[in-house]
Amino acid sequence: MIQDARGAHPEVSVRCLCRLHDVSRSWYLQRQGTQVTDRDQPLAEEIEAVVLKWSGYGYRRVTCELARRGLWANHKRVLRVMRERRLWCRPKRRHQATTDSAHQGARFPNLLPEMVADRPDQVWQADLTYVRVQAGFVYLACVLDSFTPEIVGWAMSNMMDVALPLTALDNALTARCPPPGLLHHSDQGSQYASRCYIDRLRAMGIRPSMSWSGNPYDNARMETSASPTWKTTSPCRIA
Repeated sequence: MIQDARGAHPEVSVRCLCRLHDVSRSWYLQRQGTQVTDRDQPLAEEIEAVVLKWSGYGYRRVTCELARRGLWANHKRVLRVMRERRLWCRPKRRHQATTDSAHQGARFPNLLPEMVADRPDQVWQADLTYVRVQAGFVYLACVLDSFTPEIVGWAMSNMMDVALPLTALDNALTARCPPPGLLHHSDQGSQYASRCYIDRLRAMGIRPSMSWSGNPYDNARMETSASPTWKTTSPCRIA
């Protein structure tokens, strides 16, 4: 019927004829053996390329990146295509803060300014950090000799409980066997203020010392040394 009307009135568009006969244009084209093209396919391919390269991009940033590539598209269309094709970004795993000083554990004065190390195994400094890996993050605990400076003990784990720095401390004690009177300096994190950690220090005759709250400069040597470039003289046991 539409084909007859189109033959009689070639000046009338197919879209108008379909609207007059209350049928969809895609239905008419399918009846004529014409394949309906997916207009969003080229855009979807470009969006997929952007999302694969920058997995954290949402639809607005994807829209901006498409514009930088010379493909202009409305952000509402980009959002619709991303929803229909499930081209959502993968949420990033956020790491836990490595210092939690809001606790009821023991706190000790900062003895580091009063102590000038003139030999190894006289002052140790400890800290926690995180390392990005393919699956997210892992946590790293290090013990540094202030005189050398070398990492004398370290441990790595996907959990940031007291077992992690305690394992690093045990590694350092096993490797160096320091004499009593060693000064152990750290921040006021809950792991270093825990009872089992402090008991371990006292059992080995080690004096605890802590930085002032909110002041990373007290432990600056350790803060800058806990990186992939540090030197180590001890083996490691994974926590």
